[in-house]
Amino acid sequence: MDSFAALSTNLHMNHKVVSGVLGAILVALGIYGASYLIQNKKKPKSIVQKVIKTVYVDTVENGEVPVIINANGTIVAKRRIELFSEVQGVFVASSKLFREGQSYRKGEVLLRINDEEFGASVQSQKSMLVNLITGVLPDLRLDYPEAFPAWEQYLKNFDMGKATSELPEPASQQVKNFLIGRGVYASYYNLKNLEQRLSKHVIRAPFDGILTEVQVNEGTLVRAGQRLGEFIDPSVYEVEVSVNKSFAPYLKAGEEVELSNLENTASWNGKVSRVNGKIDQATQTITAFVEVAAPEIKEGMYLQANIHARNVDDAYQIERSLLVDRSRVFAVKDTVLELLPVKPVFYSEKHVIVKGLKDGAHVLAKAVPGAYPGMVVKVAETDLNPVAQ
Repeated sequence: MDSFAALSTNLHMNHKVVSGVLGAILVALGIYGASYLIQNKKKPKSIVQKVIKTVYVDTVENGEVPVIINANGTIVAKRRIELFSEVQGVFVASSKLFREGQSYRKGEVLLRINDEEFGASVQSQKSMLVNLITGVLPDLRLDYPEAFPAWEQYLKNFDMGKATSELPEPASQQVKNFLIGRGVYASYYNLKNLEQRLSKHVIRAPFDGILTEVQVNEGTLVRAGQRLGEFIDPSVYEVEVSVNKSFAPYLKAGEEVELSNLENTASWNGKVSRVNGKIDQATQTITAFVEVAAPEIKEGMYLQANIHARNVDDAYQIERSLLVDRSRVFAVKDTVLELLPVKPVFYSEKHVIVKGLKDGAHVLAKAVPGAYPGMVVKVAETDLNPVAQ
């Protein structure tokens, strides 16, 4: 029994040893296999695709490029007057209502101020003049018979209901001195002064136009110096524009101007009518006045003006975004980008006029993001706006 137990114990121990050896061998084989697989694993190579951008180009053709100065301003009537009263009285009704928008022909009565009291003073002064002339006629007949017929005829033709006509030309200096001494000339000029004041009770239209502002109504007591309204000629307007002083040499009367509204839905042709000879010290700008005539234009409209100042010979115009470092532009040569030197001549809001490009050069029509000299590009076959891929 002891021998059997010992044998059984030995067999059990041998089994453990064999199992441990086999486990170590399997672990070693696993580690070796894993190492082998890791070392011999093939990594897939990444493929980098090279993207070639498509660009659109313009072919340079040098020539005369117009210099266009952009400005803006408000439309005002070229012919306008502010109405003021020089006399006092009650505003009485006339043939047309004195209201905004009312049109008048040249010479029509705009408004009338009651003149009955002042008219009576004029008639009184006329009577005084007639009395003076009547009183000097006998003396003229005796002392200056050569002057008598003219003054007698003047008295016969004198009309109390009409404007006083000029006095007869004196036959001699002695006659003139005699009449001055009798107060004839003083009375005459007093009368003419009153007649002039009487005429100011009626204000007439100086030209064909319309009322744009009214500050009095019928029945209002008008005082001397009071503002009555505003009257304009709607056939011709002006736009006052302020441009940078650097453009002053290019501004000349008669230059063509293209005007447009802010929505760019309508445009009109105008011309520079005059240019201010003084530069505004505060803004360093110079003022130009652009004349335009169109029935659809109204005072107060805000317009943009493109003034054709002059032409630049042997030049080319590009967008400002294409200018690199203010002295170079990108061009395409054999599908490769290169930088060409240029000389900017005139800058506008969106464009720049340059010199120095050769005819036939293919410059970019639009800026390409990330462009650099030597960059390979593909030139589109159409003239559409470029789209970088």
